[in-house]
Amino acid sequence: MQSPHLEKGSTDVTELASIDPSAERLASIRAMVKAACVAAKRDTATVELIAVSKTFSAADMVPVLAAGQRAFGENRVQEAEGKWPNLRETYLDLRLHLIGPLQSNKARDAVALFDAIHTIDRPKIARAVADEMAKQGRELELFVQVNTGEEPQKAGIMPRDAAAFVAMCRDELKLKISGLMCIPPLEDEPAVHFAFLAKKGRELGVTGLSMGMSGDFETAIAFGATHVRVGSAIFGGR
Repeated sequence: MQSPHLEKGSTDVTELASIDPSAERLASIRAMVKAACVAAKRDTATVELIAVSKTFSAADMVPVLAAGQRAFGENRVQEAEGKWPNLRETYLDLRLHLIGPLQSNKARDAVALFDAIHTIDRPKIARAVADEMAKQGRELELFVQVNTGEEPQKAGIMPRDAAAFVAMCRDELKLKISGLMCIPPLEDEPAVHFAFLAKKGRELGVTGLSMGMSGDFETAIAFGATHVRVGSAIFGGR
C-alpha cells in the first residue's frame, strides 16, 4: 500500500518500516510486551499497546503505521485534529486514545475524533462527554483517571472519591466506565500505584487498567494493565 505521505518513486512504506528507527523500536517494545505477558501468565491479546504520538508529526506516524501499529495516544485534542483525519482515510482501523486532560469546551471535538478517553476525572467533563456521545450517536471507551499519588498539581479524581464518582457516571449519566487510569508520581515506586489501581478496579467492578509508560510498562503488565502507553521508547526523545 502506497502512503499518501510519500512521493512517487520514493521508498515503499513497508521498506520504510523495516529501516526506520521508530519501527525497529516498536518491534522491540512488542517483544517486551509479549515477554512481560508470558512472565505474568497472561494472554498478549489482553494488553493493548498504545503508541503515544503527541508532539510527533503525521509523517512520523507512517513507518509505525506501516509496521502494523493501530492504537495511538494523544494529549491534546487540537494537535490530534491536525494530524489524524487524513491518516484515517488510509488506515481505517485506527484507534485513537485521548490520554491528556480534557476541557469541557473540547468535548464535542474529542468525542468526534477519539475512540477512547482515559482522563474522565470530574463531573463537568463526564457530563460534557455524555451529552456529546448522545448527540453524536457514538460510544467511546471511557476510563476514570485516579490521582493515586494525591498530587495537588496533577489531574485525576482522588482515590477516596473514586467510588462515588464512578457511581455518578453510571447511575446519573448512564456512562459505561471501562476502566481506571493512573500516572504514578515520578519519585515513587510505580508498582505500589499499579497494585493500588488494580485493587480499586476490582472494587469498582471494572476490568480496564490504563497504566504503565515507557519506563515501567512491564511492571504494569505484571499488575494487570490492559492498556500501556508507550511514547519515547517507540518514537525517541521529544
